[in-house]
Amino acid sequence: MTDESPYASPREPVLRARGLATGYGDLRVVWDVSLDVWPGELTVLLGRNGAGKTSTLRALAGLNTVSGGTVELDGADVTRTPAHRRVRRGLAYVQEGKRVFHRQTVEQNLIVGGCTRRMSRSALRGEADRVYEIFPVLGEKRNVLAGDMSGGQQQMLAIGQALMAAPKALMLDEPSGGLAPVVVAQVMEQVARLKEHGIGVLLVEQALEASVRVADHIVVLDMGRVLVGVRKDELDDIATLREAYFGGRARRPPEHSPTEP
Repeated sequence: MTDESPYASPREPVLRARGLATGYGDLRVVWDVSLDVWPGELTVLLGRNGAGKTSTLRALAGLNTVSGGTVELDGADVTRTPAHRRVRRGLAYVQEGKRVFHRQTVEQNLIVGGCTRRMSRSALRGEADRVYEIFPVLGEKRNVLAGDMSGGQQQMLAIGQALMAAPKALMLDEPSGGLAPVVVAQVMEQVARLKEHGIGVLLVEQALEASVRVADHIVVLDMGRVLVGVRKDELDDIATLREAYFGGRARRPPEHSPTEP
């Protein structure tokens, strides 16, 4: 893939990957992924199980070693920057599975999420109020134990924790996982509202229609490569996505590919 962006935009992306390759030990899972995340817009990353979506997010977050390509955050090369420093630079990552502290209250969970900002507890409570504006249900339940909330509410809390770090770019790994369809719609609606706050969102999802509905940019992966990269307003028919999603034909390079370092 070339170094040109898959999308045309007059602005600079807050998060950019070019020719990204990563994996686990000697096993390469992602071979060549290029994508952009723009301020105040949502890029959805689609693909079948095993396509390399989560591995891509982990490499962007600094949790997986990048074996090829580059990662830029707010214009700076962070390809070799440790994960905790990427957080301080403005990158937040909500992993799959509603990872909250069940025996702490909603507000305690949020304050933990803001600990990297080195603010006083009272200042962090003020920041929590901003999260409550985005997710009113969390404000209503601020003194409730996280473990006593529904799955959808816990997912909103996990996102709220990430927002406490004041990210410029927010990555979400399947926030609809394990939720009922009606709850998926509610979570997606709240995710879409994050764009109003100028945050660039990278969303990994299995729920094709629900995620495309809120997306500005769409990337489809198969076998660690980009099959489709397009602005939603340039998409003629969602059937094109379904064909790529379910019938992608990306070919994995041979074991001793010249692209390997």
